[in-house]
Amino acid sequence: MNTDYSALGGRISQTFPDLEQVVSRTEFLMKKALQNSDDGYLDGVALNLHSFYTGVERILEDIARTVEKSIPSGSNWHQSLLLQMSAEIHSVRPPVITRETRHCLDEYRAFRHVVRNVYTFNLKSSRLQELAQQLQECFRTVQSDLEKFAAFLDQLAEDV
Repeated sequence: MNTDYSALGGRISQTFPDLEQVVSRTEFLMKKALQNSDDGYLDGVALNLHSFYTGVERILEDIARTVEKSIPSGSNWHQSLLLQMSAEIHSVRPPVITRETRHCLDEYRAFRHVVRNVYTFNLKSSRLQELAQQLQECFRTVQSDLEKFAAFLDQLAEDV
C-alpha cells in the first residue's frame, strides 16, 4: 500500500467541507448585498470567491507535487497547473479534472488575479454577481472530479 496516495486522497476529501462553506458564505453575502445595496457585502463576496479558487488550487498543487512530482513554474504557472490537471499523464494518472471544470476554474483563477491587483471598490458588481451565481455549479463539478480522482488514488494505493 502506498500511504502517500492514501494520505493525498484524505487531504482531497478534507477540502470539500471548507469549499462548501466558502460557497455558502458567498451566496449569503451576495444575497445580503442585493437586499441592502451595500457594497461592503460585495467585498466579502470577492474575498470568498478568491478563497474558493485558492482552496482548489492548493489541492491541485498537492496532487501535482505528490503524484507527478512536478509543479509548473514561470509567470503563467497558475494557468499551466490547470492545464496539467486536465491532461492525462500516460502511465501515471488520468485527468484530475475535466476540460469543462478547467474552464470553470479558469474564470475564478482570473478573478483572483484581479482581486489581488485592484482595490475592491473597482470591482464590477455585475461580475461578482455572475461569478457568485455560477459558484455552486463549479464547486459541484470540482467536487465530482476530485472524488473520482480520490477513488483512483485509493485503487492505486492498494495496487502498489
